[in-house]
Amino acid sequence: MISKFLGKLKSILFKSAVTPETPLKKEKKAAKSAKTKTKTKTKTKTKTKAVKSKNNIETLTTLPGVGAKSAKALYEAGFKTTKAVIAADEKDLIAVSGVGINLVKKLKKLK
Repeated sequence: MISKFLGKLKSILFKSAVTPETPLKKEKKAAKSAKTKTKTKTKTKTKTKAVKSKNNIETLTTLPGVGAKSAKALYEAGFKTTKAVIAADEKDLIAVSGVGINLVKKLKKLK
């Protein structure tokens, strides 16, 4: 009889001690999964931006006289589209490193 009582007492004591810890563990797991989701979203956004910039640079290479290096230089200087390059002033284009006077003349013929 005493052993049954002690057994029940132990089960009650250990259950109450385990119960508060269980929600904490669940909260920690939830916090970790939320961090993982945030990292995944950030990686996806970064990949998307990288793909967009690569596509924009490839689009700039369609302009006559613009190669990969000058397209990258134009993109980094803020000229994201072919229309922006064509509409830009000659002074702004010459200011970009990797873009020379001959390239600017070719681009101005497109207007």
